[in-house]
Amino acid sequence: MAAPVRRLCHIAFHVPAGLPLARDLQRLFGFQPLAVREADGWRQLALSSGDAVFLVNEGAGPREPLYGLDPHHGIPSATNLCFDVADAGAAARALAALGCSVPVPPVSVRDEQGAATYAVVSSPAGNLSLTLLERTGFSGPFLPGFSPVPSAPGPGWFSHVDHLTLACNPSSSPKLMHWFHDCLGFHHLPLSPDEDPELGLEVPAGSGLGGLRLTALQGPVGCAVPTLVLAESLPRATSGQDQVEQFLARNRGPGLQHVGLYTPSIKEAIEGVAGAGGQLLTPPKAYYQQPGKEEQILAAGQEPNLLAQQGVLLDGDRGEFLLQVFTKSLFAEDTFFLELIQRQGATGFGEGNIRALWQSVQEQAARVQEACKGPKLDAAGCPGALESSA
Repeated sequence: MAAPVRRLCHIAFHVPAGLPLARDLQRLFGFQPLAVREADGWRQLALSSGDAVFLVNEGAGPREPLYGLDPHHGIPSATNLCFDVADAGAAARALAALGCSVPVPPVSVRDEQGAATYAVVSSPAGNLSLTLLERTGFSGPFLPGFSPVPSAPGPGWFSHVDHLTLACNPSSSPKLMHWFHDCLGFHHLPLSPDEDPELGLEVPAGSGLGGLRLTALQGPVGCAVPTLVLAESLPRATSGQDQVEQFLARNRGPGLQHVGLYTPSIKEAIEGVAGAGGQLLTPPKAYYQQPGKEEQILAAGQEPNLLAQQGVLLDGDRGEFLLQVFTKSLFAEDTFFLELIQRQGATGFGEGNIRALWQSVQEQAARVQEACKGPKLDAAGCPGALESSA
């Protein structure tokens, strides 16, 4: 591996001025302001919930001031993953030697709280770039140049980022898997016992209906890096677009489709998010009527009626279970959503849950497309998925 990463520092978003992403993260999901910087027409606000840190870059300038990167044609999206490394300069040189593009060579920045060095590397995943950050000599809450933002303790619904899911072009997963392995030290994490690492896990949606191919990657041994999941569409005979293809079209290429936020209590997180006005996807009604599903839910120590009421997906066996619920898109362009996830010993993602998510997102997309046929559309050409952000 050229540049082994040690942990995820933050996820950066670029949004047009006035888009309420930072406000929604605070009001709907319990994130708290951490540090802020204003420069060159941009407002950059770092927010956190536990160890999950999001950096919202809001502005309209041609280049955001931190990394000097293109804000992706004004499309709101997650555009950068920042990883902690032992030596940013050495990591950037090693990646450059492998042929990687380094649009921001190593830069050292300093303020009264210390110094940090970072470099930015282009990834093969569309508009997603990667920052390699070395900040052992920095004692501030975020990065040099950012001012701390006093805030009250948050509700603590989420403790850390569980996984990151990239929407990919068809048949591109093997190339991406090898890039993340060779460059950053990620390795294949089987989602099924008989899974071919070159093909990933195929989850068909039905005869002629396509489906998903998922490939999961773990970070280097001993690091605190979320699981990376590569998602691509399977060929199908029907017309139209599935949710991965819609993301690729609206994001103008591959990118970070969603982030899984770990919660120690999914019941409490759902009550908090929904109570604040956040909107969650509704699983297909047949999901809770599957043979053995009620027994499975009871075996996990959960209440079937409550999970159905809250829209929680549950999968697993042998004392290891996974509970998940998904938000609607945070942007009208449908370029990013969140997943709330609680693990009871399970380390994978659950094939049954993956299929149920696929169907629920497809049904939501169909409802949005139907609404788009109406006379009242927003500036993006369709209604926003989070009413609270409208």
